[in-house]
Amino acid sequence: MRWARCGSDRQSDDAEHPHRGEQGLTGISFESMLSFLPFGKTGHRSSRLVFGAAALGNMSQESADTTLDIVLRRGINHIDTAASYGASEQRLAPWLALHGKEVFLATKTGMRAGEAARAELELSLQRMGVNSVDLIQLHNLVEEEEWQQAFAPDGAVAALFAAREEGLCHHIGITGHGPQSAEMHLRSLKQADFASVLLPYNHIELQNESYAADVEKLLTECAKRDVAVQTIKSLAKRRWRDSSQQRLSWYEPIEDREAAARAIHFVLANQQVFLNTSSDARLLELTCDAAESFSGTAPHPEQLSHDRMVHAMEPIFDSTASR
Repeated sequence: MRWARCGSDRQSDDAEHPHRGEQGLTGISFESMLSFLPFGKTGHRSSRLVFGAAALGNMSQESADTTLDIVLRRGINHIDTAASYGASEQRLAPWLALHGKEVFLATKTGMRAGEAARAELELSLQRMGVNSVDLIQLHNLVEEEEWQQAFAPDGAVAALFAAREEGLCHHIGITGHGPQSAEMHLRSLKQADFASVLLPYNHIELQNESYAADVEKLLTECAKRDVAVQTIKSLAKRRWRDSSQQRLSWYEPIEDREAAARAIHFVLANQQVFLNTSSDARLLELTCDAAESFSGTAPHPEQLSHDRMVHAMEPIFDSTASR
């Protein structure tokens, strides 16, 4: 069975979100310097930077509020969280009560059985104090056994499409981590009418020719289907080597500002994709600065090669990695 759209799906998000427009957060008293693109077939025009709300997972409410003030001030109008991101959904709740109509709100479920996925979606809504989300995503759907369970008649995919009919979510997407992500997303798109995909995309991981080829196939298919493409790990330098270092992400990030800016510009040079910010909130302003300085031109490949060598950058995923 292939799950697809039906007549009850909303025609446009604008009626539900009066502050949305061509410039993103039009209800704010400043003009964002970020660029915006249609988020696939959803009808929403999202900032190309998507706030990765995993950054809020271990924060106090006060720190979360400060971080979300930055999100608002910098003009980001799309928030991506997950049921498994610690206290992230709870930290969002007070902010959403004030600004929920100004953002596209996405969360994720890691459940594969239908009843469990439905229950986790309902819990996410309760935690965030909302009646529905714009996007619910199947979190890291890349392993064969989990994929089979999710697409079974009583699996998570059928349950989430049913939840959409009830108005608990408006769109459904899939996410993945590791080198099998692009290949598995292609397979998933043949089975259901997903609105978005999410996968690793940076100039380090794309040195893997097999993965790069799979990504290109996925991008081509997403363009045909008008599926939004979100990217993660833009600032991943390598896995941690020193266990004594402070860790706000499971990988060591690129912290050199110039190398980080080139890494971000590499992603943004692909006009098809969105860039989800790091779970390390210290990098949020740096990422916004780099996005605002992007001229539309990709860094020269020799510059990126030099960065990989000088900063000892390495792929963070291998054939067995799944995060």
